[in-house]
Amino acid sequence: MPSIVPRPVQGRSPLGVLAMIVRVPLYIVLGGLVVLALSELPPFAGWLTGIGGDGIQVGLVAGHWQSDSGAICPDGLQEVDINLAVAREAAALLRQEGLRVEVLPEYAPKLAGYRAQAFVAIHADSCVGELSGFKVAHHADADPLGPGARLAAALTREYAAVTGLSPHPHTITDDMRRYHGLRKIAPDTPGVIIECGFLSGDRELLAQEQGRVARGIVAGVVAFLEAEEAMRP
Repeated sequence: MPSIVPRPVQGRSPLGVLAMIVRVPLYIVLGGLVVLALSELPPFAGWLTGIGGDGIQVGLVAGHWQSDSGAICPDGLQEVDINLAVAREAAALLRQEGLRVEVLPEYAPKLAGYRAQAFVAIHADSCVGELSGFKVAHHADADPLGPGARLAAALTREYAAVTGLSPHPHTITDDMRRYHGLRKIAPDTPGVIIECGFLSGDRELLAQEQGRVARGIVAGVVAFLEAEEAMRP
């Protein structure tokens, strides 16, 4: 007959207790990495951005990501790698400011009618000669005194201050002013495209100091958002 007397519960060994202590923070870290990875995927990004934040949304396009390489230097340095690294770093910094942020591929379907308080498409310029400098443009048909122009002005001012690069406005092209992302986003979404520097003349900054590049973008976005908030009645 089976015994009806309960067996004593075996205590955990010291190794078992140690294993449990190690596993808990490990699971927390792994869970955070999963959330971070999902935040970069369009199917999950919209849902995840609804968690936390104060309602201010920022969209960042990593130029050429999931599309093509962008500009390529003779030694193989690719623009897309610079753009994606900077966009992810900028997104992390903006989230530290309490903002909701999405990093979007070049041709993300959700760009159509995209709504945010600020939208920045992050690119880098060609790997030709020793040209140096950056440039920022809003849509050609945007109000020259409107929020898109104000975002462009704030980003130009702050990015120059943080990175030390000079604006290179005379090489802004019509392709920049009519960039597809700026045409697709909602009309009331302030949007710009930035060429963060030349892969040739500004290579050290773009390839070795991506944190500074990202801080320049973040400084411009935050300055713009703060100024817009101050303008509200």
